[in-house]
Amino acid sequence: MFKLKLLTDPRWANIAEGNLEEILTDHAWCEQKATTNAISLITMLPEYPEIITELINIAQEELEHFHLVHEIIKKRGYEFGRERKDDYVGLLFKFLVQGTRNEYIVDRMLLAAMIEARSCERFKVLTENIQDEELKIFYKELMISEANHYTTFIGFARQLGDPEKVNHRWEEWLEYEAEIIKSFGKKESIHG
Repeated sequence: MFKLKLLTDPRWANIAEGNLEEILTDHAWCEQKATTNAISLITMLPEYPEIITELINIAQEELEHFHLVHEIIKKRGYEFGRERKDDYVGLLFKFLVQGTRNEYIVDRMLLAAMIEARSCERFKVLTENIQDEELKIFYKELMISEANHYTTFIGFARQLGDPEKVNHRWEEWLEYEAEIIKSFGKKESIHG
């Protein structure tokens, strides 16, 4: 999927399902952060109205996902906990280039694509491996949305940068992500 070099062990779904309150809270915060990321990218691209329009759509969709997860938390009588630190995303941020403004923006798009790709892959694992029927359906729908976001961010990167260089940089991102993801998949969080 998305050329990810290392796929999630399906047993991670058992860890996640063992504490649905925690995975849902973590997931809600991931959606909030995705909303914030799209808004942050909007502020970097005032000269690209078409990209801004699409980023507004993504931000609204991510906020709606946050709302949906929050509603599941409430419906199940779970407590919506405080924001979680996402160590996976923190390590990805360390890989961002600090070159020109354009290079940085292109790399931010690739960072967003990577997070969406991994989230989509994790949602697929949940869809295929958990027993909770409501969440199976829910995560399948979100998996499709995350895949669309992934392709949108990759497309933006190619639009804003030299497509050949972007493809090369994406390969570097895939290699880097494969190394760091080896340390994750052991706790009840979307990227953990």
